[in-house]
Amino acid sequence: MEPTRQPARDIADVPAVEIVSTAALHLMSAAAVQLGLAEDLSEHRDLDEARTLIEALAGLVTAGAPRLGHHHALPLRDGLRSLQLAFREASELPDPPGEAPGERLTGPVVPS
Repeated sequence: MEPTRQPARDIADVPAVEIVSTAALHLMSAAAVQLGLAEDLSEHRDLDEARTLIEALAGLVTAGAPRLGHHHALPLRDGLRSLQLAFREASELPDPPGEAPGERLTGPVVPS
């Protein structure tokens, strides 16, 4: 017996918050891989690629947060901050405060 397929969702029916959140999660996942945080790729590290992904994530989160509401924006901001801290930790020569990936949009991120 052939499995039943779910019909594809029409993009017009997908709420904006879901699209923005999905895009942010893809950026977070890719940045984590480039930072060497993925279990199966822990030896992989490309900080230049991670920088680009974190910058894009910071732009998306910063621009989208006011429209997403606190409930949806908070986990995205937390994820972004975690990646920014991981980038700082992975860098042999850390960027000055305010100049690390995404910090021109989020402000300096320092360990607490």
